Amino acid sequence: MTAIARAVLLIAVSMSLAGCSGSAATEDRVERAIAPAFANLVHAQLTRMRLADVPPPSLRVAASCYRAAGGRQGAGDWVCTLVWAGPNGATLRDSYDVVVGTNACYTATLGSTEAQLGGPTVTASDGRQVRNLLYAFDGCFDPFQPGR
Repeated sequence: MTAIARAVLLIAVSMSLAGCSGSAATEDRVERAIAPAFANLVHAQLTRMRLADVPPPSLRVAASCYRAAGGRQGAGDWVCTLVWAGPNGATLRDSYDVVVGTNACYTATLGSTEAQLGGPTVTASDGRQVRNLLYAFDGCFDPFQPGR
């Protein structure tokens, strides 16, 4: 192989690897996306069940996420624990299995069969069966947002 051919090959490999150096899916971005999405869904779920209104800003939601395969970034399987409290001060903790795509979007599904939030449907106070918005939900985050 000539020196020119090696140089061209080296440049091509370097350029292809440069695009793979980082992922839009980072702990910080996933956590900052899933916490407010969850707060908005709690508000919507309470409204659907005709329960007392709790505006999303009144909910204190903290997300702690990690990649199931290890590392702090990348598409794939994540686990997020959401610790949240409403105006009454009661603190709840729920764990979600989160699949993050390369397109900066995710699907979160309650990870525990003993989750406090129930299954795919829940019974409202008036006996109606309603879809549980907190059981599984989708969202996206800004892949260009500054952060870790």
